[in-house]
Amino acid sequence: MEQFKHLVVAKFKEGVVVDDIIKGMQYLVSDVDAVKSFEWGQDVESHEMLRQGFTHSFLMSFDHKEEFIAFMSHPKHVEFSSTFSTAIEKVVLLDFSTVVAKPLKPADPEPESESEPEPKPLVPEATPATEAAAPPA
Repeated sequence: MEQFKHLVVAKFKEGVVVDDIIKGMQYLVSDVDAVKSFEWGQDVESHEMLRQGFTHSFLMSFDHKEEFIAFMSHPKHVEFSSTFSTAIEKVVLLDFSTVVAKPLKPADPEPESESEPEPKPLVPEATPATEAAAPPA
């Protein structure tokens, strides 16, 4: 099934409490059924020259473009957009249909945990037979 994605890459203004913005986004998407998934992340690896000041990305997934269009005019999105717009210094928005070139591989199920065997001692334990055979000190 072809999904529709809404990608936002942002650089926040100095002094903005980014955690508050993220909480607002999480509240927004949890209250709008058209948003099928929401992911976000903060850049931790790119060189400054490559990231051009952008620090955070936000990705929303929709089943169809029509759901995205409905989301854009949803009153809660319109309200949050004004808050978000005042917090950002720069932004890039990309809205696109996806083409899956390599689907996610389902995670392997966790093996049922069995009790771990007791570790073997590095030095064999003394038994009556080995004690008797040991030379006197």
